[in-house]
Amino acid sequence: MKEISRSIGDVYLKKAEFNKEPLYAKFRLRETFKSPILSSEPSISVHELQEHDQFLIFASDGLWEHLSNQDAVDIVQNHPHSGSARKLIKAAMLEAAKKREMRYSDLKKIDRGVRRHFHDDITVVVVFLDSNLVSRASTVRGPPLSLRGAGVPLPSRSLAPMELPGPG
Repeated sequence: MKEISRSIGDVYLKKAEFNKEPLYAKFRLRETFKSPILSSEPSISVHELQEHDQFLIFASDGLWEHLSNQDAVDIVQNHPHSGSARKLIKAAMLEAAKKREMRYSDLKKIDRGVRRHFHDDITVVVVFLDSNLVSRASTVRGPPLSLRGAGVPLPSRSLAPMELPGPG
């Protein structure tokens, strides 16, 4: 599990040019700001994949305020590959409805703009891992792979910025 930190949403608190219409007035700040109120610099942690790891859950705090890590893992394990992210979102919304003492079906009928008063936005991505590749990767030491920046490999165990090769 990985809670997505400072990367999705609330852009109006990160860049002043988004603190205006069409953003709802109730969300806009009255004062202009020069520096971001929220940072979009992510918190990065490294977890070495193990052979038994089956999937990764990337989710915004809207999911984690309603589901525990174990609840999320159980849902994905019980519904692998068949709309796992959608099932996680529904489970979180069921919990949000329960906390508000209302039915899930009633919560879904509320306009999305108004629904924000009932629960935070929820973004979920579930990535399933191929255990054969994870197993081989732990025994074969080759160049490190990166999913960042157009597939340019990063030095092993380093997340320090590096200069990308330029054209020609």
